Amino acid sequence: MKSLVSHEGQHCANCGTPLVGDFCHGCGQSMHSVLKPMHHMVEETVETVLHIDSRIVHTLPPLFLKPGFLTLEYFSGRRVRYIAPFRLMFVLCLLCFFVLHLATSAAISHSIEQRQQHVLLDRGTDFAQADSADEVHELLDEKNNALNAVRTFGDDAMAAQAARVKQQLRAAADRRLAELHAPPLPAAYATASPVTRSETSKPVQIAWLPDFANQRLNAVREHMLDNWHAFRHGDALSREAAKDRMVNGVFGKLPGAMLVLVPVFALLLKLFYVFKRRLYMEHLIVALHSQAFLFLWLLLCTLLAALAGWLEPHALWTTYPLNWLERILVLWAPIYLLLMQKRIYRQGWPMTLLKYWCIGWCYFWLLFFVLICAFVLGLAH
Repeated sequence: MKSLVSHEGQHCANCGTPLVGDFCHGCGQSMHSVLKPMHHMVEETVETVLHIDSRIVHTLPPLFLKPGFLTLEYFSGRRVRYIAPFRLMFVLCLLCFFVLHLATSAAISHSIEQRQQHVLLDRGTDFAQADSADEVHELLDEKNNALNAVRTFGDDAMAAQAARVKQQLRAAADRRLAELHAPPLPAAYATASPVTRSETSKPVQIAWLPDFANQRLNAVREHMLDNWHAFRHGDALSREAAKDRMVNGVFGKLPGAMLVLVPVFALLLKLFYVFKRRLYMEHLIVALHSQAFLFLWLLLCTLLAALAGWLEPHALWTTYPLNWLERILVLWAPIYLLLMQKRIYRQGWPMTLLKYWCIGWCYFWLLFFVLICAFVLGLAH
């Protein structure tokens, strides 16, 4: 332990307390000035980062591999070596949803690119299946809508290619119309634009809410209806765009929703272990560490799936071991949570299994409700 450095005659600049060490024992302010040369700031930054890294090394492996270890350490008063429970859960939550969002957005972008290539390679061969002139017109409008979306999402080269495909589709449609003995397309034929929702629904008006709240509620409702209409009735690329907007909205709301779930989960533990006479704060620590583990587990599952998808075209032999590793990860989550519950609350196996099943069932419906709320809010993005 470092000996206290004497600063005789010096007083804290903040509260005036006589200084004994490097920090004021009255208000906790450091005696060292923050006005330092730049190289000292860099040194302190590196030292802070290394200190955080050391706590990460001491926190993440036991969090994932030792069920209940961090919680029991926290209850025993050994906390300095580890990241605080709320900070640990919050950081892992943000990191997990960030990676999930990237993976989902990449999958949606890949789907859009595939659909674009499919649309740009369309030569109108399916016009032969149209049995009437109206069907030819509807099919041509649908294809033109998809091509308009390609021009929206693509670059100038794609726009030029889409224009050439439009001419080819028009020629194919005219050939089929001639085969059906129907008049050809007029010279000033206007291609349909992407489907939009033209009707306006009756606004919602709740008497006990102020005007600005009703206006915000109606704006959210209109956004939800627009996204849902584009998803259900738009062309292929408009549906992908609506899906992308909704996914962005959902992932933007999930971290906050999961923060609300933690105290509710702690209350659930309090109810099931009411005779253990533990404080609510203890159950909250258990809930925070449980959620942190789940976020870390989901993060590893996502990264492993992404790694498997990236390696499959280059090294097919890795598919088998990575699939087995994914199965082990999936099985580890329920086993971990069961062992954690057994070690912390120290009940017999029959009662632990019964409460584990009941708590898991209740937690499933709580999580389902939270995800539904996040989806509804994300639909309004």
